Amino acid sequence: MLFNSIQFVLFFFIVTTLYFLLPYKWRWVLLLAASCYFYMAFVPLYILILGFTIVVDYFAGIFIEQSQGKRRKWFLVCSLVANIGVLAVFKYYNFINDNITYLLHGFGWQNPVPYLSILLPIGLSFHTFQAMSYTIEVYRGHQPAERNFGIYSLYVMFYPQLVAGPIERPQNLLFQFRQKYDFDYDRVVDGLKMMLWGLFKKVVIADRLAIYVNTVYNNTGQHNGNTMLLATFFFAFQIYCDFSGYSDIAIGAAKVMGFKLMTNFNRPYFSKSISEFWKRWHISLSTWFKDYLYISLGGNRVALPRQYFNLFFVFLVSGIWHGANWTFIIWGALNGFYLIFALVTAKARKQFNTITGLTKSSAIFHFIQVVTTFVLACFAWIFFRANNVNDAFTVIKKIFTVRGKVYYENPSMLIYSFLGIAILFAVEYKNEYYRGKFSVFHNQHWLVRNMAYVFLIIMILLVGVFDGGQFIYFQF
Repeated sequence: MLFNSIQFVLFFFIVTTLYFLLPYKWRWVLLLAASCYFYMAFVPLYILILGFTIVVDYFAGIFIEQSQGKRRKWFLVCSLVANIGVLAVFKYYNFINDNITYLLHGFGWQNPVPYLSILLPIGLSFHTFQAMSYTIEVYRGHQPAERNFGIYSLYVMFYPQLVAGPIERPQNLLFQFRQKYDFDYDRVVDGLKMMLWGLFKKVVIADRLAIYVNTVYNNTGQHNGNTMLLATFFFAFQIYCDFSGYSDIAIGAAKVMGFKLMTNFNRPYFSKSISEFWKRWHISLSTWFKDYLYISLGGNRVALPRQYFNLFFVFLVSGIWHGANWTFIIWGALNGFYLIFALVTAKARKQFNTITGLTKSSAIFHFIQVVTTFVLACFAWIFFRANNVNDAFTVIKKIFTVRGKVYYENPSMLIYSFLGIAILFAVEYKNEYYRGKFSVFHNQHWLVRNMAYVFLIIMILLVGVFDGGQFIYFQF
């Protein structure tokens, strides 16, 4: 069930209404049943896979808490192996098998291992990582094992963030399912407004940009460098509005019922470095890798060469997490290289800034940093979006060598695309640099405030693309 569908609107209205009408003690049952229905609306059979990992992790958490010494670690390992094993089979089996087949073919050998015709369960990486965080936190002693099987199941399956995050931690979410949230008009309105803004980003900006991006990136041999450059620029905003739009709808839907989910995006394209970018982009995943992988490897409390390795390895794994394709691996490696290069050149860049008179308080210096970070992110996005490595290098080559007329089917398509980006930029620029000052969406005058949201609704109805397009991160 997609957030940008009439089915979800009806689902959300019915579930939320029943949630506030039901006695407090039965609300978690309603949410669990609704979450099961929500997930089964995609591929019903895959609820069994989710159920398998839930059972394994539920008992693993209890056994970890009750055990001592090596037994605790053994139960944790069993949990991690089960979760990563499911990921490996459904997400990486065919990718690994294809590469083995290619390698063996170079020696004139045949690969006897068969190809599996299986679909990747929606949001598998998201709820797997959320489940893994539970057993890890229980093992570390930061979270008591959950005895109520239904409550634990709801922690993994909570429908607003089930298929694309935010990836919550047990200490941030589990206890909320036992709290009573009464109907609060202001909170409900705030949640609905967040959902509306998320829907606007999805159907007005992301899905409209997707039409152009898909046309160009799916036919890289037919377009010139200027067109490729525009498509890459558009994709940067497509993926941001697609994923942050989903997060806004998820956080808003949860907020309507009283639940607080973590912020997942914080205006990343205003970042002044790649390091800052990853503190603002997909925050729930970035912090997950930091807490459970980077720090476990030693983080920055090790010798400098090892720190570089830790950074590169984490981003390499992040690339693999995003997809079973060499394009994602290169994308992750490229971001790891950006961070290491920044550390290696930090002293030289500081000296250069001193010589040229550029200071951190300089508006020009700030502008250069933001633009440079955006360009580096866009370059990496080429690999993220390209269908394969050859297409990615074709795009890069054409951007730097082949000029020509920018492709477009009709002027209105480009006008609406740039208009959506302009509205997004205006809102985020104000929130980034003028927070607390004049705002249209949170204006103290009800007329200004409500007219702003009426404008969003009109834009959604008139300009929005309702073609049933899934969210990009559903494939992860």
